[in-house]
Amino acid sequence: MASPPELPPIPPGWRVHPLAATVTARVSGTRSPLETALAAEIDQHWLAAQAGCGGALFNGAVFSVDEITPALIHGHMTEYRRVLAQFRDPSLFATLTLRPLAVCGVLLSPDGVLFGRRHHGAVYQSGMWQTPPAGNVDGRVVRPGGEVDLPGQVFTELREEIGLTRDAIVALRPLALIEHAETHVLDLGFLLSARLGAGAIASAHARDGNDEYETLRVVPLADLPAFLARMGPEIVPSVPILLHAAGLLGAC
Repeated sequence: MASPPELPPIPPGWRVHPLAATVTARVSGTRSPLETALAAEIDQHWLAAQAGCGGALFNGAVFSVDEITPALIHGHMTEYRRVLAQFRDPSLFATLTLRPLAVCGVLLSPDGVLFGRRHHGAVYQSGMWQTPPAGNVDGRVVRPGGEVDLPGQVFTELREEIGLTRDAIVALRPLALIEHAETHVLDLGFLLSARLGAGAIASAHARDGNDEYETLRVVPLADLPAFLARMGPEIVPSVPILLHAAGLLGAC
């Protein structure tokens, strides 16, 4: 019997957290108001980023992680502008201590895995290839008692970015929780098994998806190692880890 493929190398400063199959997330508590000087610095970063993208950014509420156990991700809601400031200046983590949680799908169709190249004007990881759908966990999926609807966030991103509804997905399961170096973004990966082929996905995206990605590509399972090797540093580092956790590297 062939041995399973080895876990891809984890980049320096990145971390893979243990994760239970029944992982949940919950919001509680708030953070103190910012000191005047720090608030002014965040405003400067926000205005500069807005100027760079024509004012398209939205300062919504996003989930920041305070504590992680395999079964529970605990945190609070914060303003996106604070997260963006920490993206632009990672040294602000010493003061802000933000660890924004994002969902990141691995969409597996009968034809292979869906990849998308992020726009070169994106605030974070511009021009890089990732596995859609992906996005920050935001206030829309926080229930009255504080429980976070993680699958709901995945399906929201799927509908907005790709134009697919949840009835296109036959199975959904968590894969891994990966913390980025410097920015401390946490990618919570999910495997989405889809009933649609590459052509139907492309049609849905053209009809109902947004412009989050410059281009989409479905890569057959047998071609995954070559695609990852060819794209090299243009691949978001969490992607090979999620593909490994899904059992898709070396699957053919």
